[in-house]
Amino acid sequence: MKAIFEELIRNIPDYKVFLTVDELDAHSFALAKQYPDIVSIFSFGKTKENRDLFCLKIGSGSQNALMFGCPHPNEPIGTMMLEYFSEQLAKNKALRDELDYTWYIVKVWDADGLRLNEGWLKGPYTIRNYSRNFFRPAGFKQVDWTFPIDYKGYHFDVAVPETEAMMKLIDEIQPHFIYSLHNAGFGGVYWYMSRPLPELYDDLYAAASREQVPLNLGEPEVPYCKPLAPAIYPNLGTEQEIDYLESYGAKEIDKILKVGNCSESYARTKYRSFTLLTELPYFYDPRIMQNDVPGTMTRRASVEVSLDMEAKSNAYLRSALEDMKDEISADNPFRLAVDAFSENRRDESTRKMIAENPEYNRTATVAEEFDNVLMSRFYKSLSYGMVIRMAEYELSRMQKVGEQDEKKEAHLKAWCKNAERQHSALMDTLEKELNYSVVPIRKLVSIQLACGLLVSDYLKDKNIV
Repeated sequence: MKAIFEELIRNIPDYKVFLTVDELDAHSFALAKQYPDIVSIFSFGKTKENRDLFCLKIGSGSQNALMFGCPHPNEPIGTMMLEYFSEQLAKNKALRDELDYTWYIVKVWDADGLRLNEGWLKGPYTIRNYSRNFFRPAGFKQVDWTFPIDYKGYHFDVAVPETEAMMKLIDEIQPHFIYSLHNAGFGGVYWYMSRPLPELYDDLYAAASREQVPLNLGEPEVPYCKPLAPAIYPNLGTEQEIDYLESYGAKEIDKILKVGNCSESYARTKYRSFTLLTELPYFYDPRIMQNDVPGTMTRRASVEVSLDMEAKSNAYLRSALEDMKDEISADNPFRLAVDAFSENRRDESTRKMIAENPEYNRTATVAEEFDNVLMSRFYKSLSYGMVIRMAEYELSRMQKVGEQDEKKEAHLKAWCKNAERQHSALMDTLEKELNYSVVPIRKLVSIQLACGLLVSDYLKDKNIV
């Protein structure tokens, strides 16, 4: 890695908490005021709640680069990386010259959603507090999954306002490089990229190794994702999911998916943009990296454990939706999310795939078994937290508008207590079975920044997509 990049990474502050939307916006305006000849700030659109979305423009390099944080609002690691990187770009001409991009930086894309995660942003950083205060919108409301798509008869063109705004920005700047700043809740480090870059894999691994954060070597996020190298995957759009579902006999795919495409597919198809994702964890368990140690069951059996757990959990979530259907308003964001995340979208196709694919006959590794048996339960716990918040949201709405309905209020409060018990019981189990630690924010920012620097620097004089 170049010396100028190494110095930049060494100077990352030891961040203790994540910043809110208001804090991030205030810092962006202050930066533009401090460096008016180098930095400008503009609104590139509105959120669903009619709030401004802000973009920083920094420098005047030969090609355009776009970076955005919070494509999912429960993933703020990228906001902290952009907080640091934008300030360093503004004050460091040598860095701007070395990279030779005009930078467009959106610290928070799903700003409304990040506000609904503020209950955990300042800590404590425990799986209990995270899942209890978690929010992630339903797929058809996600800013990075409502880009238009027409593929094999599947059609989607109902973009949310934030997606419309980003499409317009991408159309205007036609970025050469895009850094989509995602992160996972639990696990290790892994990457997605628009095209293979094997010459950079060792450098990417080194960025994680330097901070002593292991690679994620368990199951991929989706069963049809085939690695380019350990923990490195090709970027996937909705086209790949449609192909997967079709290949295992799924019918009425429009009723299964209900989402659009992603920014990567949109920008690559229209402008040959290259998109990088560096996925990072808040929480870590040593079993994540045990990909060479045999587990206690076959890989097929471990996936079946996950599928059976999900079906049972979804039955509870859907019972909550059914029992509260008359009290919960149609636009309650938690209702929409719980409804979307309690559908067994891939269950039938995945069961058929693991039955037919001989790769699932072998003994699972500890990492794969951990993903299927424990991590799947952790991620399901997030929906349990949103059931509580769904009822709380409605109680808060009643209070704000002065609605007097004792029966409705009593029913919602009873569901809050019931959902709290369900959530607490699941968290008690997970806290006993997980041996987790919290990864410091500084380490995560370091890895994400280092990987972005490596790839953007490599790509600046190449057209490989």
